[in-house]
Amino acid sequence: MSAETSIEYSATVLLVEDDLALAAWISDFLHARGFRVIHFSRGDQAAAQWQHSCADIILLDLMLPGMNGLDICKLIRQQSDVPVLMLTAQGEELDEVLALENGANDYLVKPVRPRALLARLNSILRQQQKLQHQQPAQLQFGQLSLDLSSHRVCLGNHEIPLSATEFKLLWFLASHAGTVLSRQQVFLEMTGRDYDGLDRRIDMLISVLRRKLGDNSSQPQRIKTVWGQGYLFVADAWQPL
Repeated sequence: MSAETSIEYSATVLLVEDDLALAAWISDFLHARGFRVIHFSRGDQAAAQWQHSCADIILLDLMLPGMNGLDICKLIRQQSDVPVLMLTAQGEELDEVLALENGANDYLVKPVRPRALLARLNSILRQQQKLQHQQPAQLQFGQLSLDLSSHRVCLGNHEIPLSATEFKLLWFLASHAGTVLSRQQVFLEMTGRDYDGLDRRIDMLISVLRRKLGDNSSQPQRIKTVWGQGYLFVADAWQPL
């Protein structure tokens, strides 16, 4: 038996990165910490073969030859809920918004820092394991229904397409309907770490949810921002507007 097959890995990471030096560094770093790493340097290769990797999580660069990371993420989301951690450019807020809107669970800004990478991977994997052990459940608020087992959201007679990250946020808010959740509580649930006072990803996701669920962005009635306190899912606001 080879050394490769005799090792018991904690999880399999599919790394899609065209910077070969960065990919080698990430692979060595994660392998030393118990991860099995499969690497593709082209987006079209990853799109064609990702299912065969049986990956527990996908670490996906945004800019790739052959096919970009956003299109790969959308393709994956049509077929699987496998977690995706997107690598985005420094200071490019649009990249971060697009990553989340296209189904990424989280994003990591380059240059990649070792401890931050490890923390993000472990946090996402813990959250995924937690979801997998939850019993199927449904929530109903007027015309809004949420199904945890299928990640299906319906508003009236219309199904609302949500990414895995958007569904996770909506489910968390709806599970605490009528309670103001602080930014720290929401950020910790979504990312597994404390809010640093600067990260705006929750604001971005709230904005996306409001748009998709027909809430007024300037005067929201369904998912409210309580200034200085946090976010409030209003249980009785889901009748036709």
